[in-house]
Amino acid sequence: MRIVTYNVNGIRSAIGKGFLEWLAKIDADVVCLQEVKALPEQIPLMDFEMLGFQTFWYPAQKKGYSGVALFSKQRPDHVFYGMNHAASDAEGRFLRIDFGELTIASVYAPSGSSGEERQSFKMQWLDDFYLFVKQLKIERPNLIISGDYNICHKSIDIHDPVRNAKSSGFLPEEREWLTKFLDLGFTDAFRHLNKTPHHYTWWSYRANARNNNKGWRIDYHMVSEAISNNISGAFIKPEAHHSDHCPVIIEI
Repeated sequence: MRIVTYNVNGIRSAIGKGFLEWLAKIDADVVCLQEVKALPEQIPLMDFEMLGFQTFWYPAQKKGYSGVALFSKQRPDHVFYGMNHAASDAEGRFLRIDFGELTIASVYAPSGSSGEERQSFKMQWLDDFYLFVKQLKIERPNLIISGDYNICHKSIDIHDPVRNAKSSGFLPEEREWLTKFLDLGFTDAFRHLNKTPHHYTWWSYRANARNNNKGWRIDYHMVSEAISNNISGAFIKPEAHHSDHCPVIIEI
């Protein structure tokens, strides 16, 4: 099974930059999208269906904001929308599908970069998400949670750890949370197979950051320990330019 996670920073914008053509070539079985910023009726669903995907959407209540989606070539047994958490679900941050004993979810963690209020929201959301996943993992041990966590875990995951030490997304408390999350029994699939630096999944639009590869690795496939030994491949695809993020692909 090949699984893609991709923060598209607006699905309609990404389509205009060749996302459909790219998707047709990569032979994905499941695609987890974040920050779709659109309602299903605003999207050419038939174009995705022609590629063999069934599509599931969980947009934010606020138009043009946030939202996640899941595409699958195999019909899932169940689809679950949200975390039964009003503030998170209003922003469309979690969507889950089950295939037999396997569960795959698309998650979009909040950003705290706009100020203290959203940073506080982010930290509360992370605590709530941790408890939610802790329970979900008991019920569904074969679990893959893919998406934009909006946190760089270690210095190897960010181009300038010193200057960004006080930046949202690399704060000590955020990094400690991600360690705690992994300690629930998850494997960071890309880092599991690749220990080298300079692999990033997001770049600022400012200062020619992408061309200079001054980025952050904030998009992950988190794979539960019950199936982590089944990870056979993990790839970051910076050549895909449909967003300020790039896709991350794993093979299970």
